[in-house]
Amino acid sequence: MKRVVVCGAGGFIGGHLTAELLRQGRAVRAVDVKPLEEWHQRFDAAENLCLDLRLREACERATVGIDLVYNLAADMGGMGFIESHKAECMLSVLINTHLLLGARDAGVERYFFSSSACVYAAEKQKSPAVLPLREEDAYPAMPEDGYGWEKLFSERMCRHFSEDFGLETRIARYHNVYGPFGTWEGGREKAPAAICRKVAEARLSGRHEIEIWGDGTQTRSFTFIDDCIRGTELLMHGDVVEPLNVGSSELVSVDQLVSLVEEIAGVRLVRRYDPSAPKGVAGRNSDNERIRASFRWEPSISLREGLARTYAWIYEKVRRCGAVPAGAQAGADRTGRKVA
Repeated sequence: MKRVVVCGAGGFIGGHLTAELLRQGRAVRAVDVKPLEEWHQRFDAAENLCLDLRLREACERATVGIDLVYNLAADMGGMGFIESHKAECMLSVLINTHLLLGARDAGVERYFFSSSACVYAAEKQKSPAVLPLREEDAYPAMPEDGYGWEKLFSERMCRHFSEDFGLETRIARYHNVYGPFGTWEGGREKAPAAICRKVAEARLSGRHEIEIWGDGTQTRSFTFIDDCIRGTELLMHGDVVEPLNVGSSELVSVDQLVSLVEEIAGVRLVRRYDPSAPKGVAGRNSDNERIRASFRWEPSISLREGLARTYAWIYEKVRRCGAVPAGAQAGADRTGRKVA
């Protein structure tokens, strides 16, 4: 039985991946910088460690005796966070650097790196009617400033550790992953979770309005967490050494996303747009030709199905916290900094 480590196990995707690996009967070491009580999901069946993976000695501890490394650890969040914390996002390069060194020195068999669609060139994403992004569209390079550059640089590090040291690496470019047990408040949440929270707050408070960042026309595809985990496992155990998209190809506008959540919640809200808020590129979608050709698979869970499951979970979180009209509660500003 191969022993695995999930780095970033206290986060959203890492928690779901740990759960799946334990269901498979794997021996799992789960590592995160956060205190255990702050992990999104925690499992007694795993070896749970609190380590700061920006430090080389922590990465050596994480990888000793390990066969497979899943690196999902990063300092990141939604657009409001990554646009205002560029240096912090780029410091995640320390995690990947030291984990690669630890994996090499520990004789790890295979190393998975979670990259992002933020590596894609901005020139390819100027229109809401965006063409699906192919893997080769990452070059010539002009990724999302800060976070995207760190991800693209770390992809290259994985490639060169394979070439120079024989460490097998696999890379997934995730496209807007969402689902239950994710961040839903505090400034690091992404669009699906933020909209689900705002709709739940509006429904519970009776204040039937919602603030939307941008003008509502920007487009994205959103990948449900179950598809993300399935894609991750296919890549980790497959033979494709180049980065591959793991993303839904169901393109929707932010306005359409809001309408879907309204329909699920059974409400109609007055929309108030904030064009000055962070909104990212005009359009982004995943081209899945390569992953289909390699694995005869691509993400298939519809946005409506995934949102229904996500909204139900977030609605219960908001209800238990007590409904407060949007804009009148403690939380965080659009940069992710805590406000009272």
